[in-house]
Amino acid sequence: MKVLFHYAAGPRLRAEVAAQCGAGISLAYAPEGPEEPLFTELADAEAIWHVLWPLTEAVIARAPKLRLIQKIGIGVNTIDLAAAQRRGIAVCNMPGTNSRAVAEMTLLLMLNTLRRQYGVERALRAGQWVVDEATRESFGEIGGRTVGMVGCGAIPQILAPVLEAMGARVVYTDTEPKSVPWEFMPLDQLLGAADIVTLHVPLVDATLKLIDRQRIARMKPGAILINTARGPLVDEAALYEALTSGRLGGAGLDVFADEPVQADNPLLQLPNVTVSPHLAWLTLETWRRSIATALRNVQAVRDGTPLVHRVV
Repeated sequence: MKVLFHYAAGPRLRAEVAAQCGAGISLAYAPEGPEEPLFTELADAEAIWHVLWPLTEAVIARAPKLRLIQKIGIGVNTIDLAAAQRRGIAVCNMPGTNSRAVAEMTLLLMLNTLRRQYGVERALRAGQWVVDEATRESFGEIGGRTVGMVGCGAIPQILAPVLEAMGARVVYTDTEPKSVPWEFMPLDQLLGAADIVTLHVPLVDATLKLIDRQRIARMKPGAILINTARGPLVDEAALYEALTSGRLGGAGLDVFADEPVQADNPLLQLPNVTVSPHLAWLTLETWRRSIATALRNVQAVRDGTPLVHRVV
C-alpha cells in the first residue's frame, strides 16, 4: 500500500518512519506545497499523511486511488472534508499525540512574553549588555497571575498543573463545565479576570475571530494573549491596535491568520510580541507518537479493520 508523506522529512525523521514501518507499506515523500513530486506521487497514493498545506477538492481529485487522509495532529480545517466524504475517503486525525509539545510551547511563549526575551536577546546579540529602562521595568512572572484557558482539552490539562506549581491561579472556559479541579467561567468573565489568556479551541465557524475587538476590550488592561491553536481565532488588526495602544501588555503567537505569515505583518515588528512559525507541535517525540498512529490507520485501511480517530 502506497503512502505519501506530504512533508519535508529529513534523514532523522525518515529513519524514525522506516524503523516503525512494516512490510507491505511503501512510503513516498513530497515537501509541503504544490510543487513536484507531489502530484506525481499522489497519482497512485492510497493514503496521504497531511500536515498543514491545504488539501482542497482540486488536490484530492488528483489522487484517484486515495482511501485515507491521515492528519498529523488534530485540526482538520485544512482538509476539504466534504470532498473527501463524497469520494468515500476516510479522514482521521490523532488527538493527543502533540498535546505535550504544544503545552510546553505555550508555557515557553508565556515566559518569553513576560520576560521580553525577544527584545533582550536581540539587544544582547547586538552588543547591548544593559537593556533599556522600559524593558527592565516590564519583566513579569507567572507566579501570582491568573491564567485563563479558553478550552479545557488535553493541552490545558497538561499545562494547568505546571502553572499551578509555578504559583498561578488557573481558570478555564469551555462549551460546558468539565470534571477538572479548576474554576469554570463564562468566556467574557474569564477575559476580565485573567492576566494571561491562552487559546486551545478548534477553528470552526463559531470560533472564527473569537477574540475580536469587543472581546479584547473586555480583557484586563495589560493582559497577555497566547495563541498556539489556530491564527483565525484572533482578529489580528484588533490585536495589533491593542498591543500598540498599551491596552494589552503582550502576545505570544505560534499561529497566524494567513500562513506562511508575510514578512510585512505588523505583529512581527512589535517588541512585546513573541512569535514562532506554527511549530508548537513539532518535536521528535510528537513524530514518534504520530507515526505510530498513522501506521496503525494505514494498516487498518489495508486490512479492512476499524480506523482510530476517524473524522469522516
